[in-house]
Amino acid sequence: MGLIKGSEPLLLRSPAVDAGAAPARPLAPAPADPFVTDINDELADKGFLVTSTDELIHWARTGSLMWMTFGLACCAVEMMQMSMPRYDAERFGFAPRASPRQSDVMIVAGTLTNKMAPALRKVYDQMPEPRYVISMGSCANGGGYYHYSYSVVRGCDRIVPVDIYVPGCPPTAEALLYGVLLLQRKIRRTGTIER
Repeated sequence: MGLIKGSEPLLLRSPAVDAGAAPARPLAPAPADPFVTDINDELADKGFLVTSTDELIHWARTGSLMWMTFGLACCAVEMMQMSMPRYDAERFGFAPRASPRQSDVMIVAGTLTNKMAPALRKVYDQMPEPRYVISMGSCANGGGYYHYSYSVVRGCDRIVPVDIYVPGCPPTAEALLYGVLLLQRKIRRTGTIER
C-alpha cells in the first residue's frame, strides 16, 4: 500500500496501482538541536523528558482519537469489524464514541445520498476542532457503483473536507486500520495552529 502526497488529503492506494510507480521516499526527520539533545540526555537519567509543546500535543492527539460512525451501507460492517477483538483499533488509541460532540474523527462509510448530505454536514459541524474525516469505500470516495444515480452525492468530499481516502468495495478492516495510522501520521506532522 502506498502513500501519495497530494496538496491536502492523503490517498491510500492498492499495491496493484503502485506496481509501476517509483518507490516513495520517507520524509526526512528534522535536524536535532545539539543543545536540546544534550539537555535531554542529561535529564533522561533522572527520569525527565525534554520535548516541545507541539510534540506533546501531537502525541496526546494521536493517542486518543475518538471516532464516530457514519455508516451508510455495507462498508459500515467492515468499520464495526475494525473495533472488534481481532483487529482491536483501541490498541492504537482509536476508540468509538456515540456523540459527535465527543469525537475527533468521522468515518463516512457507504453511499451518501442527497437526502443524507445535510445530516452529514450537521453532524460534522457539531464535532469540536480539530476534526478529521476518513472517507471509506468507493461509494463514499466517489459515488462507487451508484455514481450515475440522480440521488447520490459523488463523493463525500463535496460536503465535508476529507483527510484520508480508503478505497475498496468494501475495504477490509486492515485497510481502514491502515487509514487510521495514516491519519495519525498526518496529525503528527501538522502544526497545532495550522489546522
